[in-house]
Amino acid sequence: MTSSKLSKADFNALSEFRYQMRRFERFSEDVVQAQGITPLQYLLLLHIKGYPDRDWATVGELAERLQAKHHGVVALITRCEAMGLVERRHSAIDRRRVEVHLLRQGETILARLAEQHRVELLSLQGVFTIPNLHHE
Repeated sequence: MTSSKLSKADFNALSEFRYQMRRFERFSEDVVQAQGITPLQYLLLLHIKGYPDRDWATVGELAERLQAKHHGVVALITRCEAMGLVERRHSAIDRRRVEVHLLRQGETILARLAEQHRVELLSLQGVFTIPNLHHE
């Protein structure tokens, strides 16, 4: 059995960090479901809108952002399309590439939820901190 190089304070900091992270996740789950979508659907919308330098993303890019398998993201996009939140479009530059774009309803839900998340994150300022672990 090996001894830990982390102190009790390090474990306290890690525990507090995970606790605050889970509290935020729980808040997110509750407000997202109140809007009639799932947490994963919210993340899909967020990652489309938040993709760097453009307002759309490919399935592969979304799979990376969601840390999910390609086929699972395709199914998620299909469900969001059926709800009128997103649409797939073939790229004008490369017809083999499929771009996933937000539709007006997706934009509206995302804007409402993103504002609620921003307010919650601001309320956690100073509470939700990255632990400073000490090395011996």
